[in-house]
Amino acid sequence: VGVISEAGCPAVADPGADVVAIAQRKGLRVIPLVGPSSMILAVMASGFNGQSFAFNGYLPIDPAERTKRIKMLEQRVYTEHQTQLFIETPYRNAKMFEEILRTCRPQTRLCVAAGITCKEEYIRTRMVQEWKKHSLPDLSKVPAIFLIYK
Repeated sequence: VGVISEAGCPAVADPGADVVAIAQRKGLRVIPLVGPSSMILAVMASGFNGQSFAFNGYLPIDPAERTKRIKMLEQRVYTEHQTQLFIETPYRNAKMFEEILRTCRPQTRLCVAAGITCKEEYIRTRMVQEWKKHSLPDLSKVPAIFLIYK
């Protein structure tokens, strides 16, 4: 049995983890194969702390809960000096982008890494206050990773 992911990394924030868990319970051999991981590539391209980072998967869909989580992650950036990564489904990328710009401090840096290794690849790092001065890219059809750091 093989598990392949079109973006990200199989079994990391991916339903493939359930398949791997079943295989582990059955005592089957699990062989992770080397390949590009959009999370690691995003950290590499962001210019943020690569010594300490946390992948937080998907944030809550509920707007109030999502705002609360973004604030909590931003606080970790400043208190723990840790890069915070999270992902969103393409059709909700614009809302996530706007929420980050509304919620985070002006000096917080935001990297948006979308479609990594694909033709439509987009990777850009700016402070929140700088993002607000530019038109936002259309990420409605592209898997994206959002990273924040101080």
